[in-house]
Amino acid sequence: MNRKLLAGIALTAAMLSADGPGVIESRRALSDFQLTADPDSPQWKSVAGVSAARNYLNEPIPGPPTEFRSRWTEKTLYLLFICPYDELNLKPDPNTVEETPRLWNWDVGETFIGSDFDHIGHYKELQVSPQGEWVDLDINRDDAKSPGMAWNSGYKVKARIDRERHVWVGEMAIPMSALGAVAKAGAELRIGLYRIAGTGENKKYYAWQPTGAKSFHVPKAFGRLRMIE
Repeated sequence: MNRKLLAGIALTAAMLSADGPGVIESRRALSDFQLTADPDSPQWKSVAGVSAARNYLNEPIPGPPTEFRSRWTEKTLYLLFICPYDELNLKPDPNTVEETPRLWNWDVGETFIGSDFDHIGHYKELQVSPQGEWVDLDINRDDAKSPGMAWNSGYKVKARIDRERHVWVGEMAIPMSALGAVAKAGAELRIGLYRIAGTGENKKYYAWQPTGAKSFHVPKAFGRLRMIE
């Protein structure tokens, strides 16, 4: 077995270690708030996040990283995606009223969230595009009859493109009830945070926790979201 193959196997094993090494802290908000897709808003300005500067194979991506932030209340989990870009891959004629099938073919921010630590193949997938398009799915890799896109989380999204600064921002407000989560300080969820950007040879697959495979759907590589005061 050659050294390159051995290195690849070692990388994959590291990426698939139990639950991944990363933790994103979600800071409690005093009350639910309106979405603005503004990192400098009072709700987000002082919130520290995590960043992704590598792809799913743990290879570095040139340029500024993607940043993720989170907040929570008893009813809602909030996520913010801050996405610097060189070019935008936008779907023509965007529909922000109904969910957009195969939204991942375009620029998008994604989160995979699981509340069942005993059955990690069951998780939710939620996306937001720079144009405010969205799609949410209930995925169970152990059950072919999982609802998929027929599931409706009732989440809200907002997005904003700052073409002058070459950054787009996406925001999600996800009902805790849709995640099967009990919101309290110290509680944790299993989470993957990702972004797809660009086109063709310049397409980039940002992963906060690299998966070791050419896919985001590797539940063993998810990190943790920890709710804090």
